[in-house]
Amino acid sequence: MDDVRVKRDDLLAKIVANRDAHKALFEQAQAGFRARAIEELDDMIAAAKRGDVRLFVGLTAPEDHSADYDRAIAMLEMSQDDVVTIDRLTFAQLVRNEWAWFKQAQSTNTTYASGGKIGGSR
Repeated sequence: MDDVRVKRDDLLAKIVANRDAHKALFEQAQAGFRARAIEELDDMIAAAKRGDVRLFVGLTAPEDHSADYDRAIAMLEMSQDDVVTIDRLTFAQLVRNEWAWFKQAQSTNTTYASGGKIGGSR
């Protein structure tokens, strides 16, 4: 099956739910990332005071891909069709969250959101 016809409102609801979950995780990850960055910068300041100057932080930033969802949401909100046809790639991305970036973003964001650490010297 290459294409599927779906009710616009059902597809819109699914994309909004996926976007909201992604955005919520990203916001939690941002808080964890900021805390981690502060720790790393504090370590760098302490090391610099001892004479060991290091200028590279080396942290992987959380990823926000809300714009990918927002584009699809805007298109569907403007559509005058009650039923839309989407191809299998679009279905995989919008409905199943099978984006090229998804696994990496999910891993990074989940790590920071749960208080984990990525990169840096600690």
